[in-house]
Amino acid sequence: MRFGIFYEHQLPRPWAEGAEETLLRNALEQVELADRLGIDSVWEVEHHFLEEYSHSPAPEVFLAAASQRTTRIRLGHGIVQLPPGFNHPARVAERIATLDLVSGGRVEFGTGESSSQMELGGFGVDRESKREQWEESLDAITRMFVETPYAGHRGRFTSMPPRNVVPKPRQKPHPPLWVACSRRETILLAARKGIGALSFSFVEPEEAKQWVDDYYRILQSDECVPAGFAVNPNVAVVLPFLCHEDEQTAIDRGIDGAHFFGYSLAHYYVFGEHVPGGTDVYQRFLADRDVRGFNREIVNAGAEPLGVKLLQQGMGSLRGAIGTPAQVQGLLERYEQAGVDQVIFVAQSGNNRHEHVCESLELFARSVLPHFAERAEAVEAAKRERLANACERALARRAGPRVAPEHLVTPQGEPGGWSAAPTAPSPSPVAAGAGSNNGHAPGAVAAARVRETLRRGVRKGGDALITRAVDGRSDAAVERTVGSRAGLWTIFKGMERRFVPEKSNGFSGEVEYELRGRRGVERWTLRIGEGRAVAGRGAAAAPAVSLRMPVATFVRLAAHTTTPAREMMLNALEVEGDFTVAARLGEMFGEPSAF
Repeated sequence: MRFGIFYEHQLPRPWAEGAEETLLRNALEQVELADRLGIDSVWEVEHHFLEEYSHSPAPEVFLAAASQRTTRIRLGHGIVQLPPGFNHPARVAERIATLDLVSGGRVEFGTGESSSQMELGGFGVDRESKREQWEESLDAITRMFVETPYAGHRGRFTSMPPRNVVPKPRQKPHPPLWVACSRRETILLAARKGIGALSFSFVEPEEAKQWVDDYYRILQSDECVPAGFAVNPNVAVVLPFLCHEDEQTAIDRGIDGAHFFGYSLAHYYVFGEHVPGGTDVYQRFLADRDVRGFNREIVNAGAEPLGVKLLQQGMGSLRGAIGTPAQVQGLLERYEQAGVDQVIFVAQSGNNRHEHVCESLELFARSVLPHFAERAEAVEAAKRERLANACERALARRAGPRVAPEHLVTPQGEPGGWSAAPTAPSPSPVAAGAGSNNGHAPGAVAAARVRETLRRGVRKGGDALITRAVDGRSDAAVERTVGSRAGLWTIFKGMERRFVPEKSNGFSGEVEYELRGRRGVERWTLRIGEGRAVAGRGAAAAPAVSLRMPVATFVRLAAHTTTPAREMMLNALEVEGDFTVAARLGEMFGEPSAF
């Protein structure tokens, strides 16, 4: 098990002159100390406008400063807020890559979406769609890391033309991905996307075990389709922390800070009413902490095993890893037995003093850390070996990097009607398209035109329901469901409806689709003429163009979960016939409004 330290940069009122500067300088000294002591990671949040609870709006700046004062500690964003109202995807990719370079490849890329009205309302982020915004941005950012150039994106929330997003991160294919989790449902989402789960709920080890078991069960199943281009199998939990040889001293030094951390979090996310620049959160904490579940009187020394949450005579309280080295070690061993991969300590909270935080870290490193460090490498190596095949299978289900279309930008503009504004409601990435000749062989130009044809024609036959039905499923499952004859009929009938007669330029003929699957080879034909397109099962008598591919590939193209360029490079897609007709198929079938 690994260990980290966590920063909100809490600053309860009243605020003295220079308090924020002192807060940040002290935190940097603590990180420098943790690096020397062998602590594995430091995690820094991104929050905005959350007075007293979190004065940390620019984690990339703090972590960059920390990178220059340390040599080995991992630098974790816990988290970057990904909805575009907070951060444009390209700006996130640029900042993460730059931090990875200046730190020598030590970044952990934690992501999230926020749920506080103070932040969502401040940046105009829609609460109902913020999860979709996170998903769209995460896909775009990870592609920016690996595509040279990035092939572009016409999305529901952002659009961006092809650009080479530089620099690229030092870690390949990109830094490990994480997502903030506060509920079991988000833990399961992390598993389905093959990314680390940063749990910010204060959970007992026995409860955490169920979460960990569910996470690894899903991560090793066909449900896992990675959000990035590498799998990061990890579960981390956050705990209040203050360690001292004398238990009562540990409580006296740390419990009020831990309680303010929990109370101020709930103030912004659960029950608080706040006037910006006016509400004194710390005074409210002192006045009603008992009734809000942070009773001070029931946290007493007794040399008993630590519990995260305490309940006594109907009163609730919070404790966590606040106690002696032996008590802290006992609690951490329970998390280790539960399968938790990393415990992250919250020591800088409330009015906890800088010197007490440093003393606590030193005592932990001297008395507790060696007990876990001596077996950490062996445990991690065994986990990597155990999960290697599952991770490899998961990555095979993820659509790979795309080949960008040729995209010429001049001082006067660029093609394609690109705009920074979102293009509702289109979340799918733009696939490779056609380019001009530029001296290339006719076959290469024709192939590019075919890719554009497929992007705008074949892939556009499906609808949003098909996309949801395909996402995360194996090829066999896709073929059984959407790839059934009824499902294929739906896709081809969609192409009929989208046919644009005036774009056919008088073409009259047949386009044949040869689909291979568990039912053998099936042929479907689109007959174009007399101002309409008619689809049906069966071979074409004299096809102008033939497209050959597995059933699952055809469905994924229609569903926007792979790209024609990728399937052609993998030899899963073959095109034969009149390339002039093939190049016009996209215009014939247009751009459906659903995409």
